[in-house]
Amino acid sequence: MAEPTQSPAGGGLGTGRDEVQFRFREDDMVDHAAVTVDSFLAQSNASAVRIEPGDDVQDLVPHLDRIQLVEVNFPGFGDGRGYSAARTLRENGYAGELRAVGDVLVDQLPNMRRCGFDSFAPDRALDEGDARAAFERWPHVYQPAADARTPIWSLRHGGRRDG
Repeated sequence: MAEPTQSPAGGGLGTGRDEVQFRFREDDMVDHAAVTVDSFLAQSNASAVRIEPGDDVQDLVPHLDRIQLVEVNFPGFGDGRGYSAARTLRENGYAGELRAVGDVLVDQLPNMRRCGFDSFAPDRALDEGDARAAFERWPHVYQPAADARTPIWSLRHGGRRDG
């Protein structure tokens, strides 16, 4: 598993500031609350935004250069719109922190990472051993995604990420 580069609590995996349990970034955590998309668009000094299901992530694309943190809320484990929001942000060049919050389950972690999430704040703390196993479960992938992993077919044919 790719180790978290900065633990929110200062040592290994675990719950830390803002209930962020897993974080895979080296930069400092944003020290202020995220605002709604509507509030973000109405002000010029916000740098953290929270996307709810039904929000149009495309509204944020012109402002990606000033966003440090995007929280994507998963109110229920069966609501997959947050995956699309994450992928859209990454494909449009967003390089800031992308945090999955809410009803995040351990078996969703690897796919969330593939979509571009680099921090996780589940409603209920996840077992660290189960999370580590989930992140390590599939050492190879079959298609390019928002993460930097090279698809297995590409490894066989020269290491290119594109088709």
